[in-house]
Amino acid sequence: MRIGILLIFSTMAVNGFGPAFTLTPSLRPKTFTSLGAFKVGVVGATGAVGKEIVGVLEKRADRKLVNELRVFGSPKSTGSKVNTKFGEVTVELFDIDAARDCDVVFLAVDGDFALANAEKISAPGGAVVIDNSSAFRYHKNVPLVIPEINGHITKTARLVANPNCTTAIGLMAIFPLMKEFGMKKMLMSTYQASSGAGVPGMEELKQGTLDVVTGKKDVADHKFFAHPLPFNVIPHIDVFQENGYTKEEMKVTWETRKICNLPDDFPVSCTAVRIPTYRAHSETIVMETEKKVNADRARDILRNTPGVELVDDTKADPPLYPMPLTATGKDDIQVGRIRRSEAFGDFGLELFVSGDQLLRGAALNAVLIAELMATEGSLAPA
Repeated sequence: MRIGILLIFSTMAVNGFGPAFTLTPSLRPKTFTSLGAFKVGVVGATGAVGKEIVGVLEKRADRKLVNELRVFGSPKSTGSKVNTKFGEVTVELFDIDAARDCDVVFLAVDGDFALANAEKISAPGGAVVIDNSSAFRYHKNVPLVIPEINGHITKTARLVANPNCTTAIGLMAIFPLMKEFGMKKMLMSTYQASSGAGVPGMEELKQGTLDVVTGKKDVADHKFFAHPLPFNVIPHIDVFQENGYTKEEMKVTWETRKICNLPDDFPVSCTAVRIPTYRAHSETIVMETEKKVNADRARDILRNTPGVELVDDTKADPPLYPMPLTATGKDDIQVGRIRRSEAFGDFGLELFVSGDQLLRGAALNAVLIAELMATEGSLAPA
């Protein structure tokens, strides 16, 4: 297989990429030469997640998933040059046929764009699509994947959904413990960075903080958040649902059940809070277990779990535990504050998790899915 990267720049609104797309039979033939020679596409490469996907691909270039880079974008960006580790690339105008000519395409755009185009790109004869939006996460026939947990279900998939960032970070810690001790219910509280709302959210936090500390304003302005974020926390992420939870909170419930193959009524509850940090989400997780717990055994399990860094020494000087400051920029999530639950006694564990939501919570997870599918031969053309 030949390798390339398709980057679609989101410099315009999603509807600004061009005319409505229709699937046509005029598909150019593909040429395949070896396992490590795929055409890889990244759609939305100038957004926060899209940039991280390209960065992860560059960082993991030794895995040889990528060999040639093609960049596709809006009419405004067409013709511009992009310097990457894979060479200088000229931005081309995006269209469905160009995307279908890739072997795997990462979608780092919003759900509306994904709904309009993902299935057309991944239709027989086209590319495998790994979608980072929420558009297909709850579709019964679309795998929702964390490779270390349920990567095996991608073997025949043409369209794969990447989970929500909070779910991906939390389940990396919870799933190995669930395998050891069983799980009867899970309670989660999240502390989510401003970058979860994209670059505009980070800029609003930065400018608002400057306005307050310089005395320009007593309370920061807000546009992207429901209330001022500097020197504040906001227990509100995404829209409220009829049951009183926000959609962000329900994503944790829905996705935990699907990824872990749990019953539709399995008890999972979450409260999601936006906090005034730039990057990396944190979570307090309480699990009621089926078997008696042992905190030292839990630490041993997590210490030996790929993708997890155990940071749990409260007797050190200073004490060691996960924090956004130390988790930012790391591929592995950090887990610490592991202890027997006072609420559930011998049948409960509590822990604290921090993870870079743009990496394990998005870009890295997506790239790991593609690497797994390449290893297993799932990226062979339909």
